[in-house]
Amino acid sequence: MPPLTRWFLKAALVYLALALLTGVLLALRVWLSLPAWVSGLGPVYFHLLMVGWVTQLIFGVAHWMFPKASAARPRGDERLTGFVFAALNLGLALRVAGEPWAAAQPGGAAGWLLALSAGLQLAAGWVFVFTLWPRIKIK
Repeated sequence: MPPLTRWFLKAALVYLALALLTGVLLALRVWLSLPAWVSGLGPVYFHLLMVGWVTQLIFGVAHWMFPKASAARPRGDERLTGFVFAALNLGLALRVAGEPWAAAQPGGAAGWLLALSAGLQLAAGWVFVFTLWPRIKIK
């Protein structure tokens, strides 16, 4: 299994565990008096599940299992896939920090943090499509 695939899959498992923990925290806010930033965890929960768990799992398996690009570079340019991993995870980390901040203090810098997060995740998705597209071919 290629190293980048292992990174994607291990990160996906970590995000699954964090998403489950976040879901429990969201459920407990009904009965406990929790700080205002906890109300911002709804989008965090969703992003941890969909971007952190599902998307990374799919990206990792696709990187590993899709047909080879060439004999010399079976998975294409690994640097681009490394960028995908870094941008996706940095974007998700910024989202995890920015959502509760935006809930506690709407407007201002938190909005810019969320915009940067979205831009990084968008770039990761586009570069992933760009790197995988040539590997989908008729033999």
